Amino acid sequence: MTNTFSLNAQARELQGKGASRRLRHQSLVPAVIYGGSAAAQSISIPFKDLVKALESEAFYSHILTLNVDGKAEQVILKALQRHPARNVPMHADFLRVDATHQLVTRVPLHFTNQESAIGVKQQGGAVSIIATDVEISTLPANLPEFIEVDMSAVEVGTTLHLSDIKLPAGVSIPALAQGHDHDQAIANIHAVHSAE
Repeated sequence: MTNTFSLNAQARELQGKGASRRLRHQSLVPAVIYGGSAAAQSISIPFKDLVKALESEAFYSHILTLNVDGKAEQVILKALQRHPARNVPMHADFLRVDATHQLVTRVPLHFTNQESAIGVKQQGGAVSIIATDVEISTLPANLPEFIEVDMSAVEVGTTLHLSDIKLPAGVSIPALAQGHDHDQAIANIHAVHSAE
C-alpha cells in the first residue's frame, strides 16, 4: 500500500442535528467510528482535511489512521453523506479495522487496455463498463487500492463477470460464494451499429 492517510479528529459529546449543524459552522464534519470490541464513538474532523483526503480515490479503499484526541484508530471509510446540492461532505462513518479479522469493503475496478482490446481494435466494438467497484473480503494487510481488469483479450459479444476478475492474493468476492446467480456482469464489448 503506497498511500497512508492520517486525519486528526476530536471526540464529540453532543449529538443530534443542532450539534452537527454547529460543528459544520465551525468547519468541522461530524463522523462516527464503530465496529470491533469498543463502543461507537462520535467524532468531528476538520472540514478542509477531510475534503483534501477525499480528492484521492485511494482514500475510499485504504486503511486510514484517525488520531482521536491523540489516540490512533485504524479504520476504513464505510459511508459518506454529501450535501445534495453542494456535494461537500456532511457526515462520515468509519469502521474500525482489526489486523486479524476479515473486513468487507468496496474497492474500485480499473479497466485497462480498453482501446487495444480485440473487440475494439480489431472488431470495431465499444466497451460498456457496468460496475465501477466491487465488494471484497480480505484481511487488512491485503487490502488493495484498486483491482485491475485487463480488457485486452475481450472480443465483441463477450461480457466479463465478477468471476473473471483476477484477484490479488488473500482477496475474495463474497457474492461469488453465494452461487452462480450472484456472478454479476462488470463490463462488455458490444458491436457498434453503423446506423448510429
